[in-house]
Amino acid sequence: MVVINESSWPGTERTEVTGAMRRCASVPSYVYPKEECAAANGSSGSSSEWILQGAPVYIRPRRAAVVLFGYFEGAECGMRELTGESPSAVGTAPAQELNLGSLERHTTPEKFYIEACDDGANDVLFIDRVSSEMTLAVKKDIPPSAVTRQICGIMGTIRLVAGMYLIVITKKKKIGDLFGYAVWKATEFDIISYKKTMQDNKTFLSMINHVLNTDGFYFCTNYDLTHTLQRLSNTSPEFQEMSLLERADQRFVWNGHLLREFSAQPELHKFVFPVVHGFIFMKSCYINGKMFDWILISRRSCFRAGVRYYVRGIDSEGHAANYVETEQIVQFGGGKASFVQTRGSIPFYWSQRPNLRYKPKPQINKTVNHMDGFQRHFDSQIISYGKQVILNLVNQKGSEKPLEQEFSKMVENMGNGMVKYVAFDFHKECSRMRWDRLQILVDKVAEMQDDFGYFLVDSDGKVLMQQEGTFRSNCMDCLDRTNVIQSLLARRSLQSQLQRLGVLHVGQRIEEQADFEKIYKNAWADNANACAKQYAGTGALKTDFTRTGKRTQWGLVMDGWNAMIRYYKNNFSDGFRQDSIDLFLGNYAVDEADSLAPLRVQKDWKFLTDTWTETLAYVLFWGTASFGTAAIIFYNGSEFVDAPNLVQKEKMD
Repeated sequence: MVVINESSWPGTERTEVTGAMRRCASVPSYVYPKEECAAANGSSGSSSEWILQGAPVYIRPRRAAVVLFGYFEGAECGMRELTGESPSAVGTAPAQELNLGSLERHTTPEKFYIEACDDGANDVLFIDRVSSEMTLAVKKDIPPSAVTRQICGIMGTIRLVAGMYLIVITKKKKIGDLFGYAVWKATEFDIISYKKTMQDNKTFLSMINHVLNTDGFYFCTNYDLTHTLQRLSNTSPEFQEMSLLERADQRFVWNGHLLREFSAQPELHKFVFPVVHGFIFMKSCYINGKMFDWILISRRSCFRAGVRYYVRGIDSEGHAANYVETEQIVQFGGGKASFVQTRGSIPFYWSQRPNLRYKPKPQINKTVNHMDGFQRHFDSQIISYGKQVILNLVNQKGSEKPLEQEFSKMVENMGNGMVKYVAFDFHKECSRMRWDRLQILVDKVAEMQDDFGYFLVDSDGKVLMQQEGTFRSNCMDCLDRTNVIQSLLARRSLQSQLQRLGVLHVGQRIEEQADFEKIYKNAWADNANACAKQYAGTGALKTDFTRTGKRTQWGLVMDGWNAMIRYYKNNFSDGFRQDSIDLFLGNYAVDEADSLAPLRVQKDWKFLTDTWTETLAYVLFWGTASFGTAAIIFYNGSEFVDAPNLVQKEKMD
């Protein structure tokens, strides 16, 4: 166990971080380990260097928020105090050797050549299609006979049944400019085999294509989209000189597994970049004749990623299902403000397997120690964001009641003064279209929100305010109810930010600015739809309230339609979706020797009822046969749904 003792943390003198906080675990790794016992240069303020198995870890206190660079291995460690000058830039882009705005892929039967369309660049990425070796070449090495295609970027490589494949971005759409850096959405991809093959690879290729065709992959070739403004402000000059791949927050790098070969060769980092999954909206807006940039970024975690009913709760490392970090940014006159919230599944071990019923009953695991993973999850939250206020929006009756009770009990048993718990029965409070009652919750947590504050930096790069905590919201899916509450809290923060930056006059309200209010509501509704499609397979529910500020009859009709589509997908196509995500993220590795074995699932005698029904229809009364078939199917509902085959989720709950 590693103990961090920082007196600058309000409300606590000692925080224990379990040995489970290691790379790819609860705490994100922001900086790769350097050489053994290497000194850190340029760290700001009073910092500590922890040597863990020869790898330095930097911990910098920032009032309640603590930024961690490096990773824990749970080893014995030594500590050395460091001092230095504070970096003045906020969100500084890394030194970029190549212009990756445009690339060309030159192909021969033996090799791929990836060339940056940059007049000053001579290096070319060389990929041997036979040995899979990747090295640097120069432009003169490209043979004239090579077939040339324009590409927008490299997603990475993956090994399937037929061997290695190169995945590239072939089309992109500009979303906007973030502090002068172009942000793109990847819209089309190409998957290219290293070698020609006759092997049956269609199933795995269709899985990769399914993930790539899920809307919401974003990238920037010269700015770090994986970090919040506040995290970027608390970095050393060394960190800012690192490549985008090295410095990225691994929680939000969705092509991390695909780039594993590139990560092992630092000289190749300049040819690739991290790709995030979620939602990004950017708009130049006007209030009182003043133009400001308003940005909304939702970053989905690639840890414990999956689909609605097959991935719930947390894993043993404390990673929560459907975990999303949402950051709202305002820029005006050189000043920048940021407000961050998180959402994630109820963080203990529970499941809700589809079984053909409209709403399967949640099951809490009774055989494991929930507190271990629960503690790891909130250790990570506190280190990454500071104080935590949990907003639990599930029903406090019916099948959701045990989850609310268990969550409340575990927070109480954890006894951490940095974590507060607020339960709000969304459906009960807002029943019969009483959506104005959401203000009850907003008012209840207003003082806590004021205590958190938000991140603020002036035009000179001087940090004026730090966000000292976050709201961690959840409902059952962390989609519909969660997004409504997050939009209300973000609006309250934005009100203060715009007044502080001088956009809003004293006494003015955002709600009174009709043009911006429409932009704001539609962006948050689009954010809800994006997150919902990525997790549940359909657009979000309750977006009529987010878009208009009131519940409508048409909104209820659309919610019913989306609910029916969710029912079908959750029961009859989500197994394939889950397998696709597991394959894409590296949770399952294809074994070329026994490539399709996991997909060949034997069905037992119950599946013969379909054939029996068809035959007996000619000799027995049709209604009796249909009723008998339906009874058998529903009795064994969990075996008739489309379940994932590559990674057995029961072992992960």
